[in-house]
Amino acid sequence: MAGSMRAEELIESLALEPHPEGGWFRRVYTSPVPHETTGGTRPSATSIYYLMTDRQPNGRLHRNRSDILHFFLEGDPVEYHTVDPDGRLRVQTLGDGEVRHLLVPGGWWKASRVPEGARYALVAEVVTPGFDFADHEFAQEQDLPQAHRAALRRFVG
Repeated sequence: MAGSMRAEELIESLALEPHPEGGWFRRVYTSPVPHETTGGTRPSATSIYYLMTDRQPNGRLHRNRSDILHFFLEGDPVEYHTVDPDGRLRVQTLGDGEVRHLLVPGGWWKASRVPEGARYALVAEVVTPGFDFADHEFAQEQDLPQAHRAALRRFVG
């Protein structure tokens, strides 16, 4: 119950809104410095708060053109499921332990989840070059590597 109350406090105090991937977010920084990419001009960096809760434990599988750095801020551990361009699946947990940050290179598929029994996890993300929805793609069933289809299916749709 205390975790649910804290998640509600964070949603209100950080002015978070529902995220299309699941969970809650708010952009907190957009660099004024432009950066030319193959997709067009982007800010050199952007940053968000991202909150996942036990009510919406899964973040949809997606990929971006840009690199994304994830920093664990508070709450329970959060798992990141990544698939590199060669189809290798990795599962890494961020939390209060030794691992508090994670780089997901541009072009990698990524999904996140708060594990069973976890209440919430708040992370900060820094995207470079900056995030633009034109550089973002949600996975479809046919995008899942055959070898990992069963493990990743819960993150599609």
